[in-house]
Amino acid sequence: MKKMLVMVALAVVSFANAQKGTILVGGSIGYTSNTRTLGNNEVKNNDFSFSPKVGYQFHENWTVGGEASFGSEKVKQGTNEERFNTTKLGAFLRYTMPLNQTFAFFAELGTGFQSEKNKTYAGPITTTAKGDGMYIGVTPALFIDMKKGFGLNFNIGGLGYNTISYENNGPEYKNFDFNFGKAFNIGVSKNF
Repeated sequence: MKKMLVMVALAVVSFANAQKGTILVGGSIGYTSNTRTLGNNEVKNNDFSFSPKVGYQFHENWTVGGEASFGSEKVKQGTNEERFNTTKLGAFLRYTMPLNQTFAFFAELGTGFQSEKNKTYAGPITTTAKGDGMYIGVTPALFIDMKKGFGLNFNIGGLGYNTISYENNGPEYKNFDFNFGKAFNIGVSKNF
């Protein structure tokens, strides 16, 4: 079985000021492509996401704000195809703890509402399913100040819980995710 996974975390950009009363603007863009062989069929999976966030730093260590995430995934197996579109809208609370002039640790709690729309194309038949639910997650990260507030953010996963309940007596999913060490993200940030 041949398996190929290409993951590109294109950018995680945050602009913040380490002083009370400032605005944090950030976001991330991600793309994943996966091709595998299942029996005699090749299964292709493409996933794209965009996640902006805006916050207010009300204390030297605390920031509160709103976050969103928009995702699109396409899975193709032979003539069959599935498309998933997801939207998340919520709030976050971030605590930043400077370790020294170069390093800082931050932990972020995010929670909110999510919705999903799935379309399945099986030959000439198309079915659509819609669902909504909630999410909550905690993500720790490390900030390295490279020069004058410009730096890199690193995280290796987090802890999360989410639910999706589909309309018309459809299925209900509850997912607990503990992915420390299974994910790796690098971002860029600038403190003004």
